[in-house]
Amino acid sequence: MYSNREVARWYRVFVSEMFLLFSETNTVGTLPFAPPAISFSSVLACIGRKFFGTLARMKETSRRKFIGQCAGAAVGTWLLPELARAAKSSGPAVPFPSAPRDRVAVAAYPFREFIMGWKGWDGKTPNKIPLAQQMELKDFAAHVAAKFNVHKVELWSPIFPSTEAKYLEQLRSAVDRAGSAVVDIAVDAEHSQYSTDAAEREKSVTVSNHWVDVGVALGSPSIRIHIDAAKDSKPDVTRTADTLSRVAEYAAKKNLVVHLENDNPVSEDPFFIVQVIDKVNSPWLRALPDFGNSLTAHDEDFAYRAIDAMFAHAYGICHVKDGEVNDDGKAVHVDLARTFGILKQHGYKGYCSIEYDAPGDPYKPTAELVEKTVNFLS
Repeated sequence: MYSNREVARWYRVFVSEMFLLFSETNTVGTLPFAPPAISFSSVLACIGRKFFGTLARMKETSRRKFIGQCAGAAVGTWLLPELARAAKSSGPAVPFPSAPRDRVAVAAYPFREFIMGWKGWDGKTPNKIPLAQQMELKDFAAHVAAKFNVHKVELWSPIFPSTEAKYLEQLRSAVDRAGSAVVDIAVDAEHSQYSTDAAEREKSVTVSNHWVDVGVALGSPSIRIHIDAAKDSKPDVTRTADTLSRVAEYAAKKNLVVHLENDNPVSEDPFFIVQVIDKVNSPWLRALPDFGNSLTAHDEDFAYRAIDAMFAHAYGICHVKDGEVNDDGKAVHVDLARTFGILKQHGYKGYCSIEYDAPGDPYKPTAELVEKTVNFLS
């Protein structure tokens, strides 16, 4: 039996000869188990002078052991990375929890006024919440754990004070110390994926990919991006799909899922979203069903057909709410039993993020929605 050091030394000879061969045939970087226009016999001929010359001097039993050891090393070096790439290309495999409370998250969006640095939608409005009641974003996970006994959070991009690596490390450490996890980042970018202006679409890709990297840094399995309206075009499936396919391709390399939400009734019409997802045809681009958004712009028949279509394309995150106020100031009610029934019908296993979206203090309604969600998932 040869020592690990001896096997490693001769294996390096084997690898060196293989890559010299591929260099000579202009196929550097090509995996040896799938070389173009190179037969296995030619490989053996090229490396036989050194490698097989050594084998010939060994005893039969020793030679068999040596070849077996080298073969195992070769599989570890070449085959396992290839299998990992194949697994990644087949789609995400997030280990979602099964316990109902562990599947619940709390969104930061309803608590934006309680996060230090928020200055309203115009970026200029002073925060009316007393400073003593405000918190830094990095403390949000611990706050949610203490207030709601929930250890999953969904963050929101406009309240990030920074996306520099140092800050993200601090934020992730704070979330870890709370015994919690970021399960999604809701991203608002404001660059249209279907604009006729190629530069505008390119900005959309760049910003989205940046937030993919932020999600990775925070250990989040997903982000949500908006399909933003364009000034020069109506929603266009082909252009949107072309733009988002590039984002999905980048996200797949990072092992992160990108979600699309039924929010803006024009640019994010749920059936438009489904068309885009189907056209992109990537397991890394999925739907985020929002329980209430479609009810604010459409009747119940449309809204629940929309939720059904969205859950058919969902994966990792949905937004739970029991009502919302539309642009006319009218409150709409969500049939939670019906909506959770649709969720279960589609075998949805992802997270349910509580996103209370109505005027007033979000604490009591969020606490109530958390417990209702736990009950419906039980």
